[in-house]
Amino acid sequence: MEYVYGALLLHKLGKPVDEENLKKVLSATGAEIDESKMKSLIASLKGVDIDKELENAVVASAAPVAGGSTEGEEKPKEKPKEEKKEAAAAGLSSLFG
Repeated sequence: MEYVYGALLLHKLGKPVDEENLKKVLSATGAEIDESKMKSLIASLKGVDIDKELENAVVASAAPVAGGSTEGEEKPKEKPKEEKKEAAAAGLSSLFG
């Protein structure tokens, strides 16, 4: 995740998201750098409009969940814990007679 965070930070600051800059950001945080992960991320971001992708991600996360509860609905109430204790006690007494 630190690679993605580094790339987002570079983008936000208006710096090019390339290996050199990403390596500097990751080194500054003290993270161990895996060259293959870094190169893979840089390659996957080529030609990607990061602003547009972030906008789509925000819209998707803000969308309501289908089948979610509405304000007017009441949640089913849980049974009191006393009943559970009584059932447990009854189970134990059947074991020990």
